[in-house]
Amino acid sequence: MKTLGFIINPIAGIGGSVGLKGTDGKDILNRAIMLGAKPVAPARAERFLLELKPFNSGIHLLVGAGNMGEYEAQKAGLFFTSTGERKEETTEEDTKRIAEDMIDKDADLISFCGGDGTARDILNVANTRIPVLGIPAGVKMHSAVFTVSPESAARIALSFLLDKLPLREAEVMDVDEEAFRDGRLSARLYGYVLVPYEPNMIQSAKTASPVTESEMRNQAALAIYIIEEMKQDIMYIVGPGTTTRTIGDLLDEKKTLLGVDLFYNKKIIARDANEKQILESIKGREAKIIVTPVGGQGFIFGRGNQQISSAVIGQVGIENVMVVATKHKLSELENLRVDTGDPVLDKKLEGYVRVITDYREERMVRVS
Repeated sequence: MKTLGFIINPIAGIGGSVGLKGTDGKDILNRAIMLGAKPVAPARAERFLLELKPFNSGIHLLVGAGNMGEYEAQKAGLFFTSTGERKEETTEEDTKRIAEDMIDKDADLISFCGGDGTARDILNVANTRIPVLGIPAGVKMHSAVFTVSPESAARIALSFLLDKLPLREAEVMDVDEEAFRDGRLSARLYGYVLVPYEPNMIQSAKTASPVTESEMRNQAALAIYIIEEMKQDIMYIVGPGTTTRTIGDLLDEKKTLLGVDLFYNKKIIARDANEKQILESIKGREAKIIVTPVGGQGFIFGRGNQQISSAVIGQVGIENVMVVATKHKLSELENLRVDTGDPVLDKKLEGYVRVITDYREERMVRVS
């Protein structure tokens, strides 16, 4: 019988909806809680575990103790054994100790629910000694170890344990969160881990937009078109990215590069807004959302813009979502992706969407 290790970082992603761009450090965690942030990793972990339930009798599930896997496995009604110490507050050292114990217990695969910081913790222990698989629950998730959704992670794990998938080396990347909060993207490659290879269900590492004259011209043309289309008395919720920042540049408004800003009558009325601020600002108002896909990954929701939550999208309406992408960025993507945390909404967003690619130019692109 194959053994599947499972670890949750219970605080992963908690800073996303409140605009904190990560949860590295106790001070940031406390600030997120003060702002009303709610845990996201446990619910995502439960989605993963429920997919395993029909196959539970055929695998040995080894989970982290307490809130690092055990409680969610109990909720899902699974048979399992636990390892590690039950603690109310956990740290990266707990993640590392549990991962090391799983290796000692001959786990065939370690799955973990978290973000790039958790991936680094796993890397420090696993390296290429054992295959690992990331269930997305963080804010940034630049690493190529994460699946596109918790359900995809379960399918990949099961396929690998049934000897149906090969392995490949995947990058573990992370950003400097202090710089990230200041609007500077400073990403670093930390190393490689072995991941089951399924290209349609595992995301690529994030790639930056090229700084070329043609790319900047394309961004400017897109921005001019969006500005011309902006209507009076409509709130525009504008997501992060160099493409969307150009809208602010041409309006002589200082848009944040990595935050979500609110435009009203072509003026920024809120910079780096969190979910609560957005919901309050659009209450009783007509609104539109403008987003650009993450380079190399294709996510329009669920990676780096969790402030535009499922509640925000539901209030605005999916018919009022505008997607913009340069031709170069789009050429590197097979399709667009969504991972809002709400599987029902994700299903509604599937299909084809109009993507503005140049001045008065659009393409129909599939969302999956």
